Amino acid sequence: MVYMFFADGFEELEAVAPVDVLRRAGAKLVTVSIGKDKAVTGRNGITLVCDATIDEIGEDGDMLILPGGMPGVTNLASCEKLVNMLKKAYADGKYIGAICAAPSILGELGMVKGRCAAVYPGMEDTLKGASKVETGVCVDGNVITATAAGFATQFGLALASALCGEDKAKSVADGIVFR
Repeated sequence: MVYMFFADGFEELEAVAPVDVLRRAGAKLVTVSIGKDKAVTGRNGITLVCDATIDEIGEDGDMLILPGGMPGVTNLASCEKLVNMLKKAYADGKYIGAICAAPSILGELGMVKGRCAAVYPGMEDTLKGASKVETGVCVDGNVITATAAGFATQFGLALASALCGEDKAKSVADGIVFR
């Protein structure tokens, strides 16, 4: 099971592109609102209805994904249940993905220490302990990070490759004519 977490103020492109790519790859992905309501409004005023709320899911995710966007990232970081799920997933060696400003949450939690990581330009200091900061998409073990919305599809393909295999990710990339 893959969970992507949504909070008001999320960056729409950074959420929808990876969800679409992962579902095309065959991943069982559940979109999760961290609030009481399944409807969540992005930073550009687009409202999406999630599959579940955080109180309706278990802690059995094979991959947890955080989209960027402000104030979405601030809202995600303030969700104690989500932070605890991230800590458990990381300790269990599960995949964790974050894009744009969201890798700052992983930096705060010590999850990029000694790893390469990507984050929105100008936020590099939030990647506490990262050994190398990349532009684009960075895959370092079970932690997958990306710079910004311009890399949303590439981020989704990296997530799909990690979870579903490189061949499946290539098939999806070919199907959407991703170059």
